[in-house]
Amino acid sequence: MIHIVKPGETLNLIAGNYRRSIRQLLAANPRIINPNLLTSGQAITIPGLPEPASIPYAIEVSIGRKTLTLFRRGQIIKTYPIATGKMLTGTPTGEFVIVNREPNPGGPYGAMWLSLSNKGYGIHGTNDPSSIGKAVSKGCIRMHNKDVLELAGTVPNGTRVIIRP
Repeated sequence: MIHIVKPGETLNLIAGNYRRSIRQLLAANPRIINPNLLTSGQAITIPGLPEPASIPYAIEVSIGRKTLTLFRRGQIIKTYPIATGKMLTGTPTGEFVIVNREPNPGGPYGAMWLSLSNKGYGIHGTNDPSSIGKAVSKGCIRMHNKDVLELAGTVPNGTRVIIRP
């Protein structure tokens, strides 16, 4: 997968967001001589993730409607109810990808955790199903456990996730 460097991003930040080590990024990008000198617009190869364009699935999250919609080749497959971040810890907007997954992560994360390429944020199940439909999380996207398991069983790592207000 290719990541385009945004203003202010560092190799350390990019590595953290994609759950990769700096060493892995340097090995995949031999043209990077100085990891402290990235330029905005520079293309960085992220090893181990397919290009999102090669994946037939995409996810769109509507914070306002509290929905997650799964698309396959541009056609709606299913829309799920979700919970989003509360006012002081809002869900970040933008384009991300699913970078890894962890079944049964424990705690409030329910049956599955899907990490997004924004460190610390993910799509996950919940141990509080009554929270679905509300703005209650610390920025993550909560789903019913059966829904997040269905989603995780459908989409691979590298799937594009667009989060809109």
